[in-house]
Amino acid sequence: MSPDYPLLGPLSETEIERWYRLLNARLIYLYRERLQSWHDPRTVVVVPSLSLDQEVLSKIPGVHYYEERLLYYLILLQHPQTQVIFVTSQAVDPVIVDYMLNLLPGVPVSHARRRLVLLDAHDSTRRSLTEKILERPWLIRRIREAVAYPDTAYMECFNSTPLERELAVRLGIPLYALDPSLEYLGSKSFSREIFREANVPLPEGFEHLRDEHDVAQALADLKLQVPTLRRAVVKLNYAFSGEGNALFSYDGAPQEPKALAQWVAEVLPQRLHFEAEDMTYEEYMNKFREMGGIVEAFIEGKGKRSPSVQGLINPLRQGTIVSTHDQILGGPTGQVYLGARFPADPAYRLDLHELGRRVGEVLTAKGAMGRYAVDFVSVPQPDGTWQHYALEINLRKGGTTHPFMTLKFLTDGYYDLKTGEYISATGQPLYYYATDNLKKPEYQGLTPEDLMEIVVCEGLHFNAAAHEGVLFHLIDALSEYGKVGLVAIGPSYERAEALYHEAEAALDRYARNPRLCETKALEDDKPALTHFPPLWEG
Repeated sequence: MSPDYPLLGPLSETEIERWYRLLNARLIYLYRERLQSWHDPRTVVVVPSLSLDQEVLSKIPGVHYYEERLLYYLILLQHPQTQVIFVTSQAVDPVIVDYMLNLLPGVPVSHARRRLVLLDAHDSTRRSLTEKILERPWLIRRIREAVAYPDTAYMECFNSTPLERELAVRLGIPLYALDPSLEYLGSKSFSREIFREANVPLPEGFEHLRDEHDVAQALADLKLQVPTLRRAVVKLNYAFSGEGNALFSYDGAPQEPKALAQWVAEVLPQRLHFEAEDMTYEEYMNKFREMGGIVEAFIEGKGKRSPSVQGLINPLRQGTIVSTHDQILGGPTGQVYLGARFPADPAYRLDLHELGRRVGEVLTAKGAMGRYAVDFVSVPQPDGTWQHYALEINLRKGGTTHPFMTLKFLTDGYYDLKTGEYISATGQPLYYYATDNLKKPEYQGLTPEDLMEIVVCEGLHFNAAAHEGVLFHLIDALSEYGKVGLVAIGPSYERAEALYHEAEAALDRYARNPRLCETKALEDDKPALTHFPPLWEG
């Protein structure tokens, strides 16, 4: 990190781009020569900013606490000379930091803590974290001054936009993420183009729509194209976790083309049912004019599922599949991401590998780097196979990234590409059931300290010897929103889900009964052994 890198002052887009290219040229060397080594020193600056549309994000309760999902980056502190600088909008509660560090395998907490730097912007406003940092030159300076290993430092983020590019330039370090000039590849419209190029099946539909008129015309054309279609989905190009989706029903639609087009235009404001809470038609169409979107067929089918596949493209332009999941969806029409089960069903997880590989090859050819995920809807067929339809590409560290990285955080294992399973160091397959959205009104008011007491009292800690247990996240959202996330890990699907429900039941019991732990301790108390019984008499 040279002192002549621009810390302050105005920069043109051309200057930012030039500095960015210069800095990121070092990534190939770093990845090949330094980042593969366990003992080489490095600094990782983690900026978990959700640099997405803030109005859409605001529909998600407690979304500003989602920055804490990337605390799994503390896994890097297992490397004895790795420093992690973690920056957030608001300070992370020290109880949560202690909770994470105490679960870090093989490293004394005191040693890991010396190599962890926590910084925050003291700002809870509804803007992205990266914007807040860029507005604070003193914070940028503190981050720069905290970097212990400038020659091997790089920045990680949740998603990559021009804001993250500028911040990396201001810090004078490479950005290990998608080139912001390629972020359009993750839009709903370009996802459909990539699926066609990769020869991956997708629903019938239309992309690159611009406004309300385009939506109405596309809905009418889609019905004419697929006369049996019952429902269609309208999607904003850059929405998050299904919050930008709206469902349209064709019930009562006329068959004649001209009448159909007129009917759709008339009923559209009443027929669109939004996934986002409190979204209005006017708000939605304003967003549609701003970011564009798609219309596609809603896939019907008894027993259908919503799996996903995750991949990783490194700076050497090498890609691999890293996981599969069966997603848990909710919301008014079942399109909002709530959580996931890992790994995906063995009936189709290797099919997902192949489809994900094809998409990854197209993304690599277009210059993409970093993590990507492909979401599907899958329908069982009479012959026992599954028909998969690709829905979207996420070029960010999405909802399925952090639970898998939590598994890696807690265990010393690997993902087996031959079976699609995660294998522990003892050769045991591991499974998990994860959610971002365990939310109940009775949880409101619980603090991180309260949750830790419940964890200890109920024995919900992750058991490293048995490779099972629970890890909570989004803990700071509990008191304000009654919302928490968790990853329940076990040696089988059934055990992982049982642990999840045990954790939920424990929260339910303790939420309004703070003295329950004391009562339980008294009930479990046994008389103390006050003397040693004689072994012989003389």
